[in-house]
Amino acid sequence: MKGIINVLKPPGMTSHDVIGFMRKLLNIKKIGYAGTLDPVAAGVLPVFIGKATKAIEFFDDNYKEYVAEMLLGITTDTGDLDYKVKKQKKVEVDIDKVNKVLKSFIGRIEQVPPMYSAVHYQGKKLYELARKGITVKRLPRTVEIKSLELIQFSKNIATIKIYCSKGTYIRTLCEDIGYALNCGACLSALIRTKSGPFDIKDTITLEEMRDYIHFGNIKEVLIPIDVAMDFIPSIGIEINRYEDFFKGNHFNANYNFTKDDVGKLVRVYAKDDFLGIAEINSENNIRVIKSFC
Repeated sequence: MKGIINVLKPPGMTSHDVIGFMRKLLNIKKIGYAGTLDPVAAGVLPVFIGKATKAIEFFDDNYKEYVAEMLLGITTDTGDLDYKVKKQKKVEVDIDKVNKVLKSFIGRIEQVPPMYSAVHYQGKKLYELARKGITVKRLPRTVEIKSLELIQFSKNIATIKIYCSKGTYIRTLCEDIGYALNCGACLSALIRTKSGPFDIKDTITLEEMRDYIHFGNIKEVLIPIDVAMDFIPSIGIEINRYEDFFKGNHFNANYNFTKDDVGKLVRVYAKDDFLGIAEINSENNIRVIKSFC
């Protein structure tokens, strides 16, 4: 079995919990996922099965879309409602001010990773230190907010939609927005609605997956590797070039690539068989990056 399942992760489970559940359900050890979701979050979690795990690296840089609910006037130790409240403040903002502040966060911004995160520091994860009451200096990271939209606003609750780059901490974004509003804020609910080509409208729940397996229909929800990677352009090679591809050689693909194409990736097919991913090296030459056969 190989392919990708677009799973709807429920709140209360870690991303690793979902993988453990699926390993037992499918009786397959080789399973992974792209894009960690916090335990409190729900939403799109692409799960890669069998040889499809080799494709995870090609999805790592995909942009994500989230719908987040912010509770204004409250700050916590973790940036969400999973821990104790640090400070409460009266909220005196209107919808115009919220929209103005949101616009200021669109583009490339700097974020300091939260202490309650899986970022490593001297061999330990930050959340392990945080649980011991230890705080360390973290260097800011550049992320990109492509769009930031206010969906609903009422009293001290704001619901926003975010389209952002890999590595964006939504908890930190909510905290920073609250700081800019001069009232503080924390994340109160989070759903990931898109992860690259995967959309929440196409997800299946863990309960539904159990039913698919019970009735022997799991292949109905198994997305072929190359179909999920259709954001990468494709080329075809002759059948007699199979061996060259599997050896990982540089070889002439008999294509007239342009100079602008050099360095880009392509999906490689022989007839209808998906072979893997290659990089364009010159106007005629490609180099195999990953085989999926």
